[in-house]
Amino acid sequence: MKTDILIVGCGVAGLYCALNLPKEKSICIVTKAEAPKSDSFLAQGGICVLRDADDYRPFYEDTMRAGHYENDPASVDIMIRSSQEVIADLVSFGVRFEKDGEAFAYTREGAHSRPRILFHEDETGKEITSHLLEAVRSRNNITLIEHYTMVDLIVEGNGCYGIIGHDANGTYSAIRADDTVLATGGIGGLFQHSTNYSHLTGDALALALRYGIKLRHIDYIQIHPTTLYTDKPGRAFLISESVRGEGAILLNAKGERFVNELLPRDVVANAIFDEMKKEGTEHVWLSMAPIPKEEILTHFPNIYQHCLDEGYDVTQEPIPVVPSQHYFMGGIAVDQYSKTSMQRLYAAGETACNGVHGRNRLASNSLLESLVFAKRAARHMIETYSKTEDRGEIVIDEERYANYKEDYKKAVLAAIEKEKQSHE
Repeated sequence: MKTDILIVGCGVAGLYCALNLPKEKSICIVTKAEAPKSDSFLAQGGICVLRDADDYRPFYEDTMRAGHYENDPASVDIMIRSSQEVIADLVSFGVRFEKDGEAFAYTREGAHSRPRILFHEDETGKEITSHLLEAVRSRNNITLIEHYTMVDLIVEGNGCYGIIGHDANGTYSAIRADDTVLATGGIGGLFQHSTNYSHLTGDALALALRYGIKLRHIDYIQIHPTTLYTDKPGRAFLISESVRGEGAILLNAKGERFVNELLPRDVVANAIFDEMKKEGTEHVWLSMAPIPKEEILTHFPNIYQHCLDEGYDVTQEPIPVVPSQHYFMGGIAVDQYSKTSMQRLYAAGETACNGVHGRNRLASNSLLESLVFAKRAARHMIETYSKTEDRGEIVIDEERYANYKEDYKKAVLAAIEKEKQSHE
């Protein structure tokens, strides 16, 4: 197969990138599972936006402080200044953010100095991603292929000319492209407890390691402080930071509050771990008692229902919570146009690292950062696009990929550990 532009992954980064490319270009999006099974669909809290000129300095400082000032200042500036344009785009695609009359309603989360987060109930990610997916499916120039797993890049010299992958039946094929975008999401599938889908295993990182594509901060992995504690296997259910932003408090086994819930995520998560260790418990408690019942039912209906299904009525009792792996701040190193160190190869979303998040991501910056830099990737491809020569048929050696799943996981985990040790 040959396409002008190939996008691997269909979360917000992949979808929004495709929608910002010209309609005369043939675009192919491949995704490892069903299209809705991206972590973008799971984002609960919301998306940050610059409210007005007076909010620039506080927004910038909140992002930098949460990232322990290891953020790239220029990338942070680009993200903030691009936020209103992105929100306008999303509204044009039909995204319904909560309103207070005619104006947007804003909520606040941990480490934010003021409310600046737009939301749709407690499933903002689903609201945004589903509308982008609908728009993609309506475009005749975009082909979306589900259940297609990338196993290799087509590399010649220092240029990428597509990928090799297989379908759900294990049938291998090659997809050639003039430009390729890696938007493969996070690395939650490498961990026992994660809020991510289990099929997100850092495949793009493994291929970057294979071909010497530059990586950045790959040991910067965020632990979310509050996921619903359970002994059942599977993905951890996130209890949005917005819950604490609206007043919920953390309690130990004695019913005592032990931390400021609005501190950055890494600080709150470490405080919970310390309290669990001190008490010898497997979780702490989150009480929504300070939040009016009506607000819980309207702002957090899905959290309320999920907890109810698990036997907890959050309007009547605290729920057990425990930290879980949540977000990957590191990734494939990219510049401010999402270009990697390999020609004709871009990376966007959680799999990329442009330095916005530093050591620790500020709540609700993930959707915004992904969208901003996916659009910048599209713009750069438009400005620099050129056709590649016909390179003939690709001969695929399937034996080379016999154990790729295990090999790639080992390679990524080993690289993360090596990076961690170098910092220690």
